[in-house]
Amino acid sequence: MRKWMIAAALAAAAGPVWAQTCEQTVHGNDAMQFDVKAIEVDKSCKQFTVKLEHTGKLPRNAMGHNWVLTREVDMQGAATDGTAAGLDKDYVKPDDARVIAHTKVIGGGQSDSVTFDVSKLAAGQNYMFFCSFPGHWAIMKGTLKLAD
Repeated sequence: MRKWMIAAALAAAAGPVWAQTCEQTVHGNDAMQFDVKAIEVDKSCKQFTVKLEHTGKLPRNAMGHNWVLTREVDMQGAATDGTAAGLDKDYVKPDDARVIAHTKVIGGGQSDSVTFDVSKLAAGQNYMFFCSFPGHWAIMKGTLKLAD
């Protein structure tokens, strides 16, 4: 009986194996591709972190990538305004209310991360993530949704 109690205590301490992770790593490369096309954020997460890793070799001013999150309806406007903001502002318009979260623009071999409050997401809403580097957002994009 004692072994059973120890095993039960260890299993409880380890937590359920089906628990959601509240983070996602996304890789971008010199061929303007993200390796992730869809992200599901579990509603039990209080915060969610996206780590962006640039697996290419080109510098940020030639083939830089960032990760930007907006509602689907806001993506094009935020991307267009981000282009006008320029590289020194990471191709994100300062204080753009449409942007839920974003990383810095990084070059080959670099990484950055962003953590945002999941309370900013609404069930049933369509969200898009994309790279706002000029010309990239039409190709480098994916969907994000709040999952049960």
